[in-house]
Amino acid sequence: MKVFISCDIEGVSGVVDAALHTSPEGRDYGRARELMTGEANAVVEGAVKAGATEIVVNDAHGPMTNLLIEKLHPAATLITGSPKPLSMMEGIDSSFDAAVFVGYHSRMGTPGVLSHTISGGRVANVWINDILVGETGINAGLAGHFGVPVVLVCGDDVVAQEAKELLPHVHTAVVKHAITRNSAKCLPPDKARALLEQATIEALKGLDKAKVWLPPSPVTFKIQFKDAGQAEYAARMPYAEMVDPTTVSFTAEDYVAAFKGMRALIGLAG
Repeated sequence: MKVFISCDIEGVSGVVDAALHTSPEGRDYGRARELMTGEANAVVEGAVKAGATEIVVNDAHGPMTNLLIEKLHPAATLITGSPKPLSMMEGIDSSFDAAVFVGYHSRMGTPGVLSHTISGGRVANVWINDILVGETGINAGLAGHFGVPVVLVCGDDVVAQEAKELLPHVHTAVVKHAITRNSAKCLPPDKARALLEQATIEALKGLDKAKVWLPPSPVTFKIQFKDAGQAEYAARMPYAEMVDPTTVSFTAEDYVAAFKGMRALIGLAG
């Protein structure tokens, strides 16, 4: 069994403040990296106990150089650095049996901890074929393009609910409960890691019940930007269409092509 793990940081227990925890300039960024690596390792350990023979972990936050390779579980290999063609899902292909999302957060506009969708400074909302999604949905579609089901989503209670609404079959592991966007009731690291390990075992043992999520072609990404100027810059991309003063869409027959178009729109908006 081959398992792909995409690891973000905002959904990690104890992480609640962007300035302190999620930026390399933050006072407690080093601690957050340790916590992030610990949660990734718990999932790797669970995958090993469930019978995984190959495990790939992709660092999926910000500069994508957060996970501490010297402390990574030896059963895993690490994809690190940015930019990467498939971003948070770099390394996924049809050879994998399952995907797990660790440290994930809810989409922009929800009351989850550090909620945003790809770019907190640019993106208000993203739809795929008129389905409102966050990073969980976007990345589940990339896994689905390669025939890989997402079996487990880990983070706060808000992203767990978001995942269940889109992927009814998916397992979830809640390591913290959001109080506000910048506060949460958090499990201590040992309890969070024990929970993640057990949830991974259960999710992979139930792999026969997992389902792939892939929107039908053609695939349209629609992005509502935070202001009209950002949308105007994004709309310069060939084949992009202005939907309204702040919203731009891009359509392609192939999910990966549509995804890359969406990422290009967000880049241009900056």
